Amino acid sequence: MTQVKSPFTLTHSAVALLAASTLALTTPAPAQEPVSTSALADNNDPIQRGSYLATAGNCMTCHTREGGDQFAGGVAFHTDFGVIYSTNITSDETSGIGAWTEGQFIRAMHKGKSADGSNLYPAFPYPSFSKVSVQDLTDLFAFFKTVAPSSDTPPDNDMGFPFNQRSLLGVWNYLFFDGARFEADSTQSENWNRGAYLVEGLGHCGTCHTPRNALGGLQSDHALSGGTYNDKVEGDKIRPWSAVNLTSAADGLAAWSEDDIASYLKTGHGGTAGSFGPMNEVITMSSSQLNDGDVRAIALYLKSLAPIERAPQHEMGDQDFRAGELVYTIHCGTCHLPTGLGDPSIGPQLAGSSIVQAEDPASLINVIIYGAETPTPAPPSAWKNMEAFGDKLDDDEIALLSTYLRSNWGNRGGPVTEAHVGKQR
Repeated sequence: MTQVKSPFTLTHSAVALLAASTLALTTPAPAQEPVSTSALADNNDPIQRGSYLATAGNCMTCHTREGGDQFAGGVAFHTDFGVIYSTNITSDETSGIGAWTEGQFIRAMHKGKSADGSNLYPAFPYPSFSKVSVQDLTDLFAFFKTVAPSSDTPPDNDMGFPFNQRSLLGVWNYLFFDGARFEADSTQSENWNRGAYLVEGLGHCGTCHTPRNALGGLQSDHALSGGTYNDKVEGDKIRPWSAVNLTSAADGLAAWSEDDIASYLKTGHGGTAGSFGPMNEVITMSSSQLNDGDVRAIALYLKSLAPIERAPQHEMGDQDFRAGELVYTIHCGTCHLPTGLGDPSIGPQLAGSSIVQAEDPASLINVIIYGAETPTPAPPSAWKNMEAFGDKLDDDEIALLSTYLRSNWGNRGGPVTEAHVGKQR
């Protein structure tokens, strides 16, 4: 999984459609409210329950800029159409949500409407939060009312026309937002339903891990099979990252056990893979702090997902294969072994890796160019930080190496070109 920073992205082909849409469209009515599935239902303190739910939603990461007050906003989300800044959600009555009513807060979470009724950008993942029960949102609001007030005011969004016209989001909501609450599946266990509720709701995993169509809507028929979003690679440099396939496909979590997934969520180390890049924040600020029951429920749900194969099979020509193998042997083979099976103490497994096989090779290229650091604090079983090879290998060598990894040991993945690498530079 990848982290929750997931910008609202559209392609430029959407401009004409959105700009020309002037019909008064409304969001369909939500489904009947389900019974609350609060993580701490046996805890009588709504503030403590809300604090836990804020952790499950990873609210801190998206609403706390580096060096800023907690929950005071100002985190930049870079999209293809400009920059959106997260809002101040402290109890400050002017800059934050201290003057909001509980009803206004629930409306924001369920319908993507600010206190004044204006549309919120889906960088705030209300299509996922709409699935959260009213009881859980009531607890969450009780917690945010206790957050220390901060007068920090995030910068104004830097969005080009017509994407700075919030009214046009009514069209987007009509097309892609159903506003439905989570409904338990009576054929599944309580733990499975708990995992589904967390993944689809507050955890908003699909916001990053589901591909989007040309208008930025989530492709529900490919839910959780991998997506692409923009985030930091080093310093202030922003580049695309690919969120891995979370289904049980061969290019997803087929090789992962429930124990692997649970360990990864708790520590950032899953037996066959380790966390790096934006996912580190998700591990340290959210999933590692969930109770064991919720982590196991998420693992159970993810392992139950039917496979959705996205990565194509690709065979390299003999000459390119040998060239890629040489680069791998010189720079990678010591830690990851000639077999691609890795070493428990030196380097993770590359054979069957969901990162290596992702339909979009962005994250694989990023880790080769910029290196990979484990979460802080690192789990005892973590591999050492991977060094950056961006200054050692040129674009052609990285393209050959990446294609070799995606074509060897039974891996499925399309070829990587110099253009792919140049984009990530």
